[in-house]
Amino acid sequence: MILKVARKELKSVFASPMGWVILALLQFGFGTYFLNGVNEYFEVMSGAIRPAERTGVTMFIGQSVFGLASFVMLFSVPLLSMRLISEERRSNTLTFLFSAPLSLTEIVLGKFIGLVSFLSILVMMIAVMLCTLNAWADVDFGYLFSNVLGLWLLVASFSAMGLYFSSLTAQPVVAAIITFIALFGLLIVDRFLTGDETSVVNYLSLMHHFQPFARGLIDTADIAYFLLFIITFLTLTVRRLDADRLRG
Repeated sequence: MILKVARKELKSVFASPMGWVILALLQFGFGTYFLNGVNEYFEVMSGAIRPAERTGVTMFIGQSVFGLASFVMLFSVPLLSMRLISEERRSNTLTFLFSAPLSLTEIVLGKFIGLVSFLSILVMMIAVMLCTLNAWADVDFGYLFSNVLGLWLLVASFSAMGLYFSSLTAQPVVAAIITFIALFGLLIVDRFLTGDETSVVNYLSLMHHFQPFARGLIDTADIAYFLLFIITFLTLTVRRLDADRLRG
């Protein structure tokens, strides 16, 4: 049943113009950065620097593309997640959803998986684009895998929070704004505590845990943080819907 809900949500994204527009614009932006990165690589590395000091092509191009992706997803995910539940509340179909032969956990997981599946298409398109470098250079697939995993965990965390805020209001635009503000705050909170690496607030920063992946490092502590973040907001969403169902 979870997959049926996920499939329905994924179809609804592609059935709306917003889904295609976001997909096209993001791919255009990533492709532009990719081509610019290739041109800059040849300009910078064409004998002007000693071979021992040259940067690998995967890192040189990948860090700009993945850096852009992590920033752009901050705007895209709230727009995609805002209607997941708030639209059901606004159109008064939430009661019908509660009466369906589905548990609240299945409903929440289905909507979450549907959104993450769409975002996973974007992540995989970036990965495939960078893999094309292997036609004329040696691609560092370890670095590429680390960034893909980190970006996927980041957008999944964005989606979980966006789903939760979508369950709090009947206004999709309000849900998108609140999600953006919350995500932006969690991304930059470590900027104010750069001198204190042990701070609890610093540890809560999403970017603090994404940066090791961006450098090609996979730490189980960072993976555990993202998974705990996702589980926490999915659980909060289930509890919120349960409270709505009890109130009738």
